[in-house]
Amino acid sequence: MDGQPLRFDTKIAVLLRDDLAPWQRLNVTSFLVSGLGIQVPEVIGAPYEDADGITYLPMFRQPVLVFEATKEVLKAAHARTLTRALPRAIFTADLFSTGNDTDNRAAVRAVPTADLDLVGLAVYGPKGGVDKVVKGARMHP
Repeated sequence: MDGQPLRFDTKIAVLLRDDLAPWQRLNVTSFLVSGLGIQVPEVIGAPYEDADGITYLPMFRQPVLVFEATKEVLKAAHARTLTRALPRAIFTADLFSTGNDTDNRAAVRAVPTADLDLVGLAVYGPKGGVDKVVKGARMHP
């Protein structure tokens, strides 16, 4: 490689509601990005190996950009992911009170799309499409 940073034509973005506590931001981000590698395997790079030959799990091959926004901007971003049919993951406020994957899915299933109390959204796709989805959000401090 010639020392130039690799440019990707795709983007991984996480959008968090701006009123979350620090532990919630970390928790939501972790959960949101966990599904991307399964659904979109091309986002995952090769496994890592240290100088002693110990191997480590592969990670995303590109940066994850984290944004924050108001509840209204987050709701609008969610609507834009739906119209663009981009791979997405959501985290709702209800998931803070559940304790397992089955209850998480039931909590989301119980609420109509328009009424979801979104606190986080992850999206992957072409840079231009993802940029349009997160319009109005700001980079997380």
